[in-house]
Amino acid sequence: MSREALAFHASVSWSAIAQIESGRRINVRPRTLSALAGALGVTIDYLVSGSAQSAPMLDHRALLYETEPDFYALATPFVEQAIERSEAAFVVTRPERIRRLRRGLGSAAKRVEFAVRGEFYTTPGEVLARFREFNDRSMKDGATWIRLLGEPVWNGSAEGDVRLWARFESLLNLAFSAAPVTAACAYSTDELSPEIIEHARATHPHCIEQAELCASESYLDPNAYVLDG
Repeated sequence: MSREALAFHASVSWSAIAQIESGRRINVRPRTLSALAGALGVTIDYLVSGSAQSAPMLDHRALLYETEPDFYALATPFVEQAIERSEAAFVVTRPERIRRLRRGLGSAAKRVEFAVRGEFYTTPGEVLARFREFNDRSMKDGATWIRLLGEPVWNGSAEGDVRLWARFESLLNLAFSAAPVTAACAYSTDELSPEIIEHARATHPHCIEQAELCASESYLDPNAYVLDG
């Protein structure tokens, strides 16, 4: 790819690319790295070091809760931290929970993007595209970190659908491995079946239970989970 073509596809100036290539520009902004990596079809890790084997940036958590107060006790500070740290925040949950979170956040709620889960969680492919769009748009707007809070729709799902969405959760660990993202997926241990909770533990490297963040002992490598399951 020519320098001019890269500048066009990444929406980065020709002179900026020339400075990076020559070594005159060393401290490259995260959103510029993201744009260049996207245009070249590589990860930021590969672009910077020539290797994609470094530790993932993604922090993917299963937020396991039992009661409605438990949900807010975990979800509210999670979103508040994003606001305090000037992170881009995206929350996908039930309408009544969106209303309560908005009230609790007050004027700061305008800094959070909300979506209704029944309208958002359509197909895995569409959800992945929407998360990518929010990530790319936020980075372009200057965000240095992204925070996602999602509540997948599981109730009424057939066995095949449960497995499909579980695979999607696992694939997120690959799709956003090199992205500056903290993602928390909410699972009600009271409403959902033990099978779905087991999937949550297997597809999230970390779990939050009883307000404690810990590594999931049941976590499975996404390649093995998706291909062998």
